[in-house]
Amino acid sequence: MKAEAVSPPNRVQRRVPQLARWGLVILAFALLAGGGYYAWQTWFSQDNPADSLITADAQLGDLEDTVTATGTLQPKDYVDVGTQVSGQLKKIHVLVGAVVTAKQLLAEIDPSVYQSKVDGDNAQLLNLKAQLADKEAQLVLANLQSTRQTNLDREEATTTDAVQIAAATQKSALAQTDAVRAQIKQTGSTLRGDEANLGYTKIYAPIAGTVVSQTAKQGQTLNANQAAPIVMRIADLATMTVQSQVSEADVSKLKIGMDVYFTTLGGNSRRHYGKLRQIPPTPTVVNNVVLYDALFDVENPDQALMTQMTAQVFFVASSAKDAVLVPIAALHPAVKASNAPGATGTGSSRKAASGGDPRSQYADGRALVSVVDAEGRVTEREVKVGVMNRISAQIVSGLEVGEKVVIGSKANAANASTTPAQASNSLVPSATRAGGR
Repeated sequence: MKAEAVSPPNRVQRRVPQLARWGLVILAFALLAGGGYYAWQTWFSQDNPADSLITADAQLGDLEDTVTATGTLQPKDYVDVGTQVSGQLKKIHVLVGAVVTAKQLLAEIDPSVYQSKVDGDNAQLLNLKAQLADKEAQLVLANLQSTRQTNLDREEATTTDAVQIAAATQKSALAQTDAVRAQIKQTGSTLRGDEANLGYTKIYAPIAGTVVSQTAKQGQTLNANQAAPIVMRIADLATMTVQSQVSEADVSKLKIGMDVYFTTLGGNSRRHYGKLRQIPPTPTVVNNVVLYDALFDVENPDQALMTQMTAQVFFVASSAKDAVLVPIAALHPAVKASNAPGATGTGSSRKAASGGDPRSQYADGRALVSVVDAEGRVTEREVKVGVMNRISAQIVSGLEVGEKVVIGSKANAANASTTPAQASNSLVPSATRAGGR
C-alpha cells in the first residue's frame, strides 16, 4: 500500500507535547535550585551579628541642653494712669494704640466744681486782706493812743486807768492783726489745694510710651474718694519682660545671667534672645504644682512683641556648635560595659524610656559606644562625652562623623511593636531636633 502523506497540522500536534515536557524539566530544575539555596542559607551560612542591630550614623550638628518653660510677655516699664479727683470724664484725647510723649494731655475731667472752689478761695482771700488792712489801721491808732497815754503819765497829766486801757487796746489790735494774717495763710493753703485739684482735672502722660489699654469711657463718672480710678495704661514697648514659670525640679538648673531665648505663636519660629535677670524667691502654687517665676528682658525695636503674648522659653544650660552627635541610646556606662554588642546600649535606651535620666550615668564624661565597621564587625570603643540632652550627646573624642553606632536591637524593637525604621528615626539627631531636652 502506498503510505499517506502527513499533513502540517499533525506535525504541530507532535511538537506541543515535546515543548511541555521541556517546560516541566526547566521548572523542576528551578525548584531544586531554589530549595538548595534556601537550605544552604538556612543550615550552612553564618549570620552577620550586625544584621540584628539598629544603627545610626554619627552626625555633625549643633546641640543644646535646655530647660523649657512657658511664659507671657509684659512691658518692662508701664504706668497705670488714674485720676486724683472725682467727676465726669469730659474728654479723652488719645485712643488705644496711640504713641504719646511725657506730659502730653490725655484726658479731662469736668472742672466746674473745682473751679468754683478756687474762685471762692480767691474771694475769701481778698476779704481777709481787706480785714487785715482794717486791723493794721486800728493797730496804728492803738499804738498812737498808747504812746500818748504813756507820755501824759510821765507828766502826771492822765490817770492810771487810761494808761492801762490804751495798753490793752494796743495789744488787742496787734492780736487781731495776727489772727487775720493767720486766716490769710490758711485760706492761701486751701486755695493752693483747690488749685491743685483743679489741675488734676487735666490728666497728663507721666512717661512716654504707647497707650495699651483704656478702662474708663468718655462721659463716665469717676469716684476717687475710695480708690484712684484707672483711666488707661501707658507702656514703653521698646523693652519687653518675659515672665516664665519654671517647675521646682528645674529651677535649680537656672543661673542668673544665663542665655535664654523664646518663640511666640505665629512668630514663624523666630527666636528672641535675652539673659536671665531675676528669679523671685516666692513661688506660685497651681493645683499643688510649685512654679517659680523667671524674668528676663528682650529688646523690641520693631514692636513685633505685644502684651500678653505666649512665649515658649528655652533656658540654655549648655551648648555645642559643629559637634559630633550620636543618639543618647548609643551610650552605655564605661564601668558596666557588656561583651554583647548593643546590649548595654539597649539597656540605656530602656532606662531612658522608663522615665529616668540616662545623662546622670556620664557625669565623669566617659562612656562606651558599639561601633560597626564597613565589614559589619561590632567593637566597643570608649569615648569622651560633652553636652547631652534627652535625645542626643556630643562626642568630644573617640568617634568620627559618619561612623555607625549601635542604638538597639531589632528583636527588642519588634517586642516593643516598633519597626527598625521608626526606632532609627526617633533616635537619630537632626538639626531641628538636637536642640531640645
